[in-house]
Amino acid sequence: MSQRTLALPLLFSLLLAGCAVGPDYVRPAPTLPDRFIGEAALDRRAATANAELVTWWTAFGDAQLARYVEQALKQNLDLAQASARMAQARAGLGAANAALLPSGNLGGQAARAYQSVETPLGQVLNSQPGFDRYGNAYEANLGGSWELDIFGGLRRGREAALADHQASEAGAAATRLGVAAQTADIYIMLRGLQARLDVARRQVGTQQELLSKIELLHGKGLAAGLQLRQAEGALAQVRASVPVLEAGEAAAMNALDVMLGAAPGAHRAELAAAAAIPVPPRIGPTGSPAELLRRRPDLIAAERRLAASNARIGMAVAEYYPKLSLGGTVGSATSVASGNLFTGDASQAAALLGLRWRLFDFGRIDAQIELAKGQDVELLAAYRLAVLRATEDVENAFSALVKREEQTALLAQGEASLGRARGDSFAAYQRGVVSLIEVLQADESLLRVADARAQAQTESARAAVGAFKSLGGGWQADDPAEAMASRSH
Repeated sequence: MSQRTLALPLLFSLLLAGCAVGPDYVRPAPTLPDRFIGEAALDRRAATANAELVTWWTAFGDAQLARYVEQALKQNLDLAQASARMAQARAGLGAANAALLPSGNLGGQAARAYQSVETPLGQVLNSQPGFDRYGNAYEANLGGSWELDIFGGLRRGREAALADHQASEAGAAATRLGVAAQTADIYIMLRGLQARLDVARRQVGTQQELLSKIELLHGKGLAAGLQLRQAEGALAQVRASVPVLEAGEAAAMNALDVMLGAAPGAHRAELAAAAAIPVPPRIGPTGSPAELLRRRPDLIAAERRLAASNARIGMAVAEYYPKLSLGGTVGSATSVASGNLFTGDASQAAALLGLRWRLFDFGRIDAQIELAKGQDVELLAAYRLAVLRATEDVENAFSALVKREEQTALLAQGEASLGRARGDSFAAYQRGVVSLIEVLQADESLLRVADARAQAQTESARAAVGAFKSLGGGWQADDPAEAMASRSH
């Protein structure tokens, strides 16, 4: 067996067995409690519908809400940008994979030259027998090169590119989750504003009727001027709340149109008719805080960015070591007739063993390594902070949901009591025991509580959306974290 035959298997074994320099990545394991603090209170909620975490928006009992969320997930322009970023990261991964493989190129050229006999060189050549003033030259070459990744710098680059691609995938999922939650949140705010507008307009009618009665009594000398001015001020105050609520309604409609990838006003006609505020569904098993690391896409993206930074330390360390490459060219060249181009006499070949070593540049390499390590420490802290904030989001959302629902229940009780009080007042008015003014004042108190209940009901539904978002609901992966991480090895 020749030395060349022995050298090739040895070379491949060195490449396969060669270790990659730099630290191997170990996924951090933050210390988290076994259960969310607010989960016990969440289990005691009285909710009728159960929500699937992946499609939680369908459990609010509002077909229009579900339709808008699905439409936003197809047409939203933030998602289009996230998909484009994912495509860019995929291209970077393709380039990193290609760097590990040999590269080749094919080149060729043809030239035709004319030699003047008036020049000194032309005069000399023209004195030779058979001189042809026209000359043809042809050349065709096939070349190739391969950088031998003995110390693993290119493999670390591939690890970094793969982790970046995985982070972009998780980022797109996080954007999808955010789009679904924001669309639902805007829709719920819109329905809450419409409910409050209805209450405010009824308040205006009540205050106008009350003012009319007081004006009548004042004209007969039965009501003081102070009472009249107070009624006028109360009416102006209620009237002033209507434009603010109408502006909020218009802004919510416009925001919802933008979320759906449409021009403001595109869906105004179908949103103009008021509808009930969506009712928060039951939140199923939430899992442990540690499961957030495998379910929330923003945490997966943060962890994958950390893995990419760790691989870039290895890329920087690899610059300490020499880079070896193999190259070669096989081709044919002739300066005569084209029929001789691929004959044995016209063939040419070259082989090259390249070496590149930044032997006198270690100071700069040191700086690059320290930079990579600093970025890794920064991203590790960012990941740990993201985990803490994610658990904070969940706890806050659980607390807000439970407390807002308690507030809604209490206000509903108060509204029922004031409703009975208003009925009693009206019955007393019919018997002539009290004046109509007292009936209208009872109406005003009832409407104020109704407005507060509408606000609490809106905030409880929004808190439910926040809870689903904080739990990472709204996307599905076969094996979110493990599948992403396993592809890096």
